[in-house]
Amino acid sequence: MKPQNSGQTLRFLHRGQAVTLANVAPERTLLDLLREDLHLSATKEGCGEGDCGACTVVLGEEVNGQLRYKAINSCIRLAHSVDGMALWTAADLAAPTGDLHPAQEALVRCHGSQCGFCTPGFVMSLFGMYQNTRGGQGITRESAQADLSGNLCRCTGYRPILDAAQAMADLPLPPACAVDEAATVAQLKALKKQAAAHRGDSYLRPGTLAGLLHARATHPKAQVVAGCTDVGLWVTKQHRRFGQVLDVTGARELQRVESYPHHIAIGAAVTLSDAFAALVAERPQLLSFSRRFAGLPVRNSGTLGGNVANGSPIGDSMPLLIALGASVVLMRWKKNRAGGGEIAHREVRLEDLYTGYRTSIMRPDEILAWIKVPRPTPDETLKVYKISKRFDDDISAVCLAVRLAIDHGRVGAASIGAGGVAATPARARRTEAVLRGQPWNEDTVMAAMDTLRSEFQPISDMRASAHYRQTVLGNLLRRFWLESQGAHGINLEHLQDMEALA
Repeated sequence: MKPQNSGQTLRFLHRGQAVTLANVAPERTLLDLLREDLHLSATKEGCGEGDCGACTVVLGEEVNGQLRYKAINSCIRLAHSVDGMALWTAADLAAPTGDLHPAQEALVRCHGSQCGFCTPGFVMSLFGMYQNTRGGQGITRESAQADLSGNLCRCTGYRPILDAAQAMADLPLPPACAVDEAATVAQLKALKKQAAAHRGDSYLRPGTLAGLLHARATHPKAQVVAGCTDVGLWVTKQHRRFGQVLDVTGARELQRVESYPHHIAIGAAVTLSDAFAALVAERPQLLSFSRRFAGLPVRNSGTLGGNVANGSPIGDSMPLLIALGASVVLMRWKKNRAGGGEIAHREVRLEDLYTGYRTSIMRPDEILAWIKVPRPTPDETLKVYKISKRFDDDISAVCLAVRLAIDHGRVGAASIGAGGVAATPARARRTEAVLRGQPWNEDTVMAAMDTLRSEFQPISDMRASAHYRQTVLGNLLRRFWLESQGAHGINLEHLQDMEALA
């Protein structure tokens, strides 16, 4: 049923034409808008939580005069968040003559099509890959598996679908299926100007940091969103309604990753995909972990700032950031003595941000604006482990990040972040104290394992029992020790690497 809430006008590009929809409620999801308002039923509704990928669509956004494509989950994406963007669905790829796009043709030839429910989502993820690789060039088995991690299949299995991903480059692109990128960029620039001139007040998406902070101060009861990957679940699963939404992703200053001599600063509007790319560039050993943080469509929508501000005890980024010594910058709009306003800010260490389950020290008028991550040191040893029921696209039962500095066989600095074992993401301070200054040997590790297991009192839930979580915590620290001694064949990542090389 279409919500009755008042809304505002939404504009986006579809099939080369500007679509204008009036009175779209602020909590309306993109999937509901496509299926119910525009009757585009090729996009399917599956899990309603960004897990299965049946609802995948591709967004195109103009960035510095270029078109950037992103596969996203439409089921948990708020419709207004695509204002000023281009949109492709599974019904938009084939030519009017019936010629198939290479993403579709490859699935047919490789026998990768399924019952019809999962296939549209796979097609759209393949389309996103095709556009971002200049026609499917250079797609490997590994890259295809990473890009398709957000699409779950129960019918044909994954082999023919991965075959299709690699086959796209060898298939001709019918002229009618090609995207005219120059024309699309020009249309998007015009659309942005129109959208800026017709802003409503039920879905606020300021274009500057000052405008964002002023809006936060003026509308303290507005629901703050970024990529909507969690707030979208409140809509689809809890049927929440919002009188007003404040979207942080429009602020230009917060869309950047900035480099400084001793740290990088990741803006709150930077997607998880881009944020992890910046972290991996500094620490390549994080690549596997970054790909296991949900599926690609979720990472293409969600932001690192949103994940941190959300404060979920099973949010995977926080244990890593705690171990890295990260801090957050909180900002607000403050009235000054002259009667005007100015930006006030404060910086806190990430582990000191949370006060309880999904609660923090943030004021009602504050925005989490930046995440500051120290750069690696030459003596740093870092590993992060995620334990979940599925290897890809799943929520952690336990996440442990360990960063040590070993100097002449003795532990110097020690920093450990843990998730899934307390009401908040937490720092294992007692375990760190046991390790510091001690020789890096098995006796030290065994003592630290006992401390780590006793430092937290996890609960039992559908993902794991409390006993399992405590046991795994210690086992992961022992795995860290064994890997530091040269034992690399003891984790799934190693087995997957060997399988890819076979």
